[in-house]
Amino acid sequence: MNKLKLLTMSDIPAEEVRWLWYPYLPRGKITIIQGDPGEGKTTFVLALAALLTRGLPMPGCTESRPPMNIIYQTAEDGLADTVKPRLTALGADCSKVLVIDESERELTLSDRRLAQAIQETDAGLFVLDPIQAYLGDGVDMHRANEVRPIFKRLGQLAEQTGCAIVLVGHMNKMQGVKSAYRGLGSIDFRAAARSVLLVGRSKDDPETRVVVHDKSSLAPEGASILFSLHSDTGFSWSGFCDTTASELLSGSGPGVTKTEQAERLLLELLKGGEVASEELLKQSSALGISERTLKIAKQNRGVISLRRGDRWYAKLPDTGQEGKGVTC
Repeated sequence: MNKLKLLTMSDIPAEEVRWLWYPYLPRGKITIIQGDPGEGKTTFVLALAALLTRGLPMPGCTESRPPMNIIYQTAEDGLADTVKPRLTALGADCSKVLVIDESERELTLSDRRLAQAIQETDAGLFVLDPIQAYLGDGVDMHRANEVRPIFKRLGQLAEQTGCAIVLVGHMNKMQGVKSAYRGLGSIDFRAAARSVLLVGRSKDDPETRVVVHDKSSLAPEGASILFSLHSDTGFSWSGFCDTTASELLSGSGPGVTKTEQAERLLLELLKGGEVASEELLKQSSALGISERTLKIAKQNRGVISLRRGDRWYAKLPDTGQEGKGVTC
């Protein structure tokens, strides 16, 4: 018979959350990235992995970090004809992208090889694409009692190793429901994740994709991210916007209109030099631009904030510095 063991919170040391990309991708936790087929979620994940393998700043950030190993498992795309060409095009250091060999035995979320691979490679990121392919035979993804223990063990693995585990998932075809119910399988998928990102296509520009921070348990939700997939120029980061999950799922567009309007306002007001921040807020409010949208527009344009006495001022960056992000 097991003896009762109680812990007091006073004996548990507090720890700060560590991040690969604040506030979207926490270390030692599970993140889900989901979207409909063909919307660019896999390319988005590979683009993030490419930055991490080279130690480059994440989108919207200026802080770099040492290059890290990535483990990338996919059950849908060929490694030689799809994954590697994409990584190469994205500028990844392919020597730091590792794959567990599944030729003799398929991998599952409960497989001991997950822990072994993370420990032997000191991987900072582990991607499984898609979630459904790695649940294992006999597991009904719609049954909470079958899914919950799997995700509990996976969460413990992430916490023990400090590795960020990213699960890529498809959406179901339900329309007119909250984003929380659009993911395939049990709602416990979403419950286990500390961060959920939703990838979709812009209604107005089919080459533009929007990534909405749909759930964030460890920090305030981040601004929505824009990237482009162009047949000629390939992948490129495009900045941030204020689109919500409901707007993206309803097909009402990426919500960039207000953001672009805010950017134009900033360029117009700041072209002559510094302007008081309170004046910017006043002018934007008069146009129906929220403070959150104005903040995103400032980040997109690299606007610099200065304090003089007890007042804050804003100015455009020097030539060549526009669009620089912030330290994460």
